[in-house]
Amino acid sequence: MVLVKFFQSGGPFMYAILVVMALGLAIALERFMYLLSTQAKTNKLWKSLTPMIKANDYERADKAVQESKAPLARVLAYGFARRRNQADREKIEAAMEEGVMEVMPDLELRTHYLATLANIATLLGLLGTIIGLIQAFTAVASADPAEKADLLSASISVAMNTTAFGLAAAIPLILMHSYLATKTSRLVDTLEMATVKCLNLMTDE
Repeated sequence: MVLVKFFQSGGPFMYAILVVMALGLAIALERFMYLLSTQAKTNKLWKSLTPMIKANDYERADKAVQESKAPLARVLAYGFARRRNQADREKIEAAMEEGVMEVMPDLELRTHYLATLANIATLLGLLGTIIGLIQAFTAVASADPAEKADLLSASISVAMNTTAFGLAAAIPLILMHSYLATKTSRLVDTLEMATVKCLNLMTDE
């Protein structure tokens, strides 16, 4: 009940902040699920590929890569294609690096929006407060002198609600952005490590 009253007293900017917060949470949830799924697929693929590559069974390894939808599969597919053409280590490595650069945009997709939405939520809160204060002082100017102090304090209290809600929305979005950016960075490191290991196994014959 208190939260409902707090929300309603903040004015229309509270709804705008709520929309921003909901959008940010939706993006964060989608990105978290995607990265979690991608990490699992990457680990599973690499675990199955390692014994094949060690046994020089590149036909099965290539087939496993073609059947997988993991980003690592796209990266290794470049290397296997170059290997089929009898390319040297440098060309295979360059092909895999190209593959990493190709999948990175998918891994980082929409994550940067969280920081932007956090800033928007904060600014909407400040804007709502400023407009609320303008309205408060305008109302106080024409009010009875005996009621000015009480009316002004009540109006300022209501106006500050938007700033409080804006910050309450922004802080979780910033934390989620930091977490997802770190998780994405670790996943990229995992891909790069796997490509180096694969390259070493492929060329250490």
